[in-house]
Amino acid sequence: MSRFLFVVPPLVGHVNPAVAVAAALTRRGHRVAWAAYPGIVEELAGPGTEVHACDVPSRLHRPPELRGVAALRFLWQDFLGPLALAMAPGVERAAVAFRPDVIVADQQALAGAFVAERLGIPSATSATTSAEFSAALGGTPKVEAWIHDLLAGLRGTLGDLARTHDPRFSPDLVLAFTTPALAGDHSAPPQTRFVGPALTRRPEPAPFPRERLDPGRHTVLVSLGTANTDLGARFLTECAAAVRDRSRHLQAVIADPGGVLGGTSDDAVLAVRRIPQLDLLRQASAVICHAGHNTVAESLLHGVPLVVAPIRDDQPVVAAQVTAAGAGVRIRFGRGDRRTIGAALDDVLTAPQYRAAARRVQESFRAAGGAAAAAAHLEELATTRQGEPGSP
Repeated sequence: MSRFLFVVPPLVGHVNPAVAVAAALTRRGHRVAWAAYPGIVEELAGPGTEVHACDVPSRLHRPPELRGVAALRFLWQDFLGPLALAMAPGVERAAVAFRPDVIVADQQALAGAFVAERLGIPSATSATTSAEFSAALGGTPKVEAWIHDLLAGLRGTLGDLARTHDPRFSPDLVLAFTTPALAGDHSAPPQTRFVGPALTRRPEPAPFPRERLDPGRHTVLVSLGTANTDLGARFLTECAAAVRDRSRHLQAVIADPGGVLGGTSDDAVLAVRRIPQLDLLRQASAVICHAGHNTVAESLLHGVPLVVAPIRDDQPVVAAQVTAAGAGVRIRFGRGDRRTIGAALDDVLTAPQYRAAARRVQESFRAAGGAAAAAAHLEELATTRQGEPGSP
């Protein structure tokens, strides 16, 4: 039996894949613990989960109007950096108390990578999006240099100054929850293992009125994730209008966590605060989303083509991957109206090449192995490092 400590940020999209991998490790007889902000992991992983509490900065809210370089600067300077500093003491306490054989650190939980290197513990990177592989979140040499300077400063405070690797990519193992069929040919480091999406059972949201779904019409899922409530009112309203214009053959289920549609529920549109996304994807014909990596990966794992309207962060990169793979249509979030959205929906529902491409990606995801494959790679890392001279 080996011990694995997962270090994750307080972001649902980053915790969900880790929960699936942790469950797979537990089934294989290993022990798992978490270093995280209390609450979110217990909710997603279930009661009885061993969580070592970490602090987070008191202010994590990002102004919704930020885009482009301003959003990137906020991500690194006002979120990832302060998050690493706040989490590091809790991660170190967890490592000392739990004595892990491997620390599995999310790419955005940099404290995990730095504490692992300073304490000499083997680590693996959990890469829940492939955008970092191509430096796409930087985009220019000056921005990349700024990010590397920020990381060097964090290493001086939290890590081992003798180490020179990029902390976003563990030299031991990088788990990428995608495949080249979607991510394309990029310069992933050689220690990268493409495992595809890692799914697990999730807590059921409030009862969903499945009896309202019409099997004689296409079901379209609409979701902007959990972090875009402040931005989505206009876009979700236009999505609803586009579907109502096609209500003879379409029906939409809209995830509306902020209640911006006022609980709209009619024959064409079902708007609810939370949806059983994985369950509904089994019968969906198309998905409209913000190109969040988890929603895109889960849709394509079910062979469902997409209409993607990226907002910020890694979303434009993931949207470009979707269109390059041929599995969907990209529209502009800020200018998407009922006609633009409706035309994109018409394309992905009637042109067979989009579904065919989605199914090609689906096949690659299934072959990659998901959570079970990730668990096997982590198990191999733990076993190999335990057998090295001088290992604990």
